[in-house]
Amino acid sequence: MATLSYGMIAVIVIFVIILLWGISTYNNLILLRERYNNGFSQIDVQLKRRYDLIPNLVETAKAYMKHENETLEAVIAARNSAYAAEQKVVGDPTDPAAMQALVSAESQLGGVLGRLMAVAESYPDLKANENMLALQEELTSTENKVSFARQAFNDTVTQFNTRREQFPAVVIAGMLGFAKAELFELTNEEERQAPAVKF
Repeated sequence: MATLSYGMIAVIVIFVIILLWGISTYNNLILLRERYNNGFSQIDVQLKRRYDLIPNLVETAKAYMKHENETLEAVIAARNSAYAAEQKVVGDPTDPAAMQALVSAESQLGGVLGRLMAVAESYPDLKANENMLALQEELTSTENKVSFARQAFNDTVTQFNTRREQFPAVVIAGMLGFAKAELFELTNEEERQAPAVKF
């Protein structure tokens, strides 16, 4: 009878240890998921700031660049596309398709902003405009903040994905639906550079 009791106690102890391990692993995955969600929130703040600056930049440039409507319209269209893509990621940062659409839209926006800045070089009055210079400074500062926020986000996503894929956490992650998080990374070296906004 004493042997049965010790066996029962051993089973209970093992069950409690497994239960505590499962709870600890689950809580750790939740913590890491919340960190990368917060990381994307930081990107979101900076992207919104940039999206708000772009129409002001275009309006300032419009007065000087009357013959460049196509370029100005392309900037606004790319800004709107990037904003829409960003809103989808805000809803679910784990959605790989939404993250890929955001990366693509951001790349397109960077390209047309670069083109706008290149065209603006041929307008000396625009280059000397105080409002344009202030917008340029704010946009450059925001681009740097986006870059730092993206780096912090990618670091937390990597931590989450690493923890999620380690055994035995992979068992809990699979059972409870912890999907792999997507990095916010630009695909080619040209896209990695912030748009040049110097006049």
